[in-house]
Amino acid sequence: MRRSLVAANWKMHGSREFVEELLGALTRELATQSEEVEIVVCPPSPYLSLCKEILRSSPVLLGAQNAHEASSGAYTGEVAAQMLNDFDVAMVIIGHSERRALFAETDAQIAAKCQSVVAQGMSPILCVGETLQEREAGQAEAVVARQLNAVLEALPIASMSDAVIAYEPVWAIGTGKTATPAQAQEMHAFIRSLLAKRDSVMAENMRILYGGSVNASNAAQLFAEQDIDGGLVGGASLKPEEFITICKSVSK
Repeated sequence: MRRSLVAANWKMHGSREFVEELLGALTRELATQSEEVEIVVCPPSPYLSLCKEILRSSPVLLGAQNAHEASSGAYTGEVAAQMLNDFDVAMVIIGHSERRALFAETDAQIAAKCQSVVAQGMSPILCVGETLQEREAGQAEAVVARQLNAVLEALPIASMSDAVIAYEPVWAIGTGKTATPAQAQEMHAFIRSLLAKRDSVMAENMRILYGGSVNASNAAQLFAEQDIDGGLVGGASLKPEEFITICKSVSK
């Protein structure tokens, strides 16, 4: 049975005071969290050390928001996967729609980033998803398949056993709009069917998260769907009470 996962993507938000307050609340409230759910917090890179210290004796895992595909080099401002590994980072968000749109990351680059993360023994949280224009044009499945296959073709299938996929319809990120549970389930089932074409066991075990305006009001309904194994949470992860409610919404 797949263990559910809730991942907090803080994006470019936070301060020392914010980190201490939020993680303090999480570690208190989730100290005895259900074994049914795994929780990972992905702060901006400057706060990795502080988060590592606060989470040292907590079941909450530490994640990161991005990693460069190269192991080192003249890439001012970038962070290598090896550097994240030095902070005991467990998971790394790769290919978020904001990275694709704002920083022009390509499918090939995202595949290379996944390779660098996997090589360091960390789990990529691979983000895939379509824009509103692509959905309205009937291209949603084709776009998601292209994004996912670019990674599956670049990495040995065995190396993806600990990876996580996050379906994030771009039209539902930060807009207040959310895919209905039925819409989300349909795409999650499609993603699992793509995985099954390569490895049926991996497909059954792969955790697929929903990301797109997940909040305390809709989390339980989304997470109850058969192929939705948790959420990649943005704005709501910045509010301690709401994020804790989301984490406790896992019912399977």
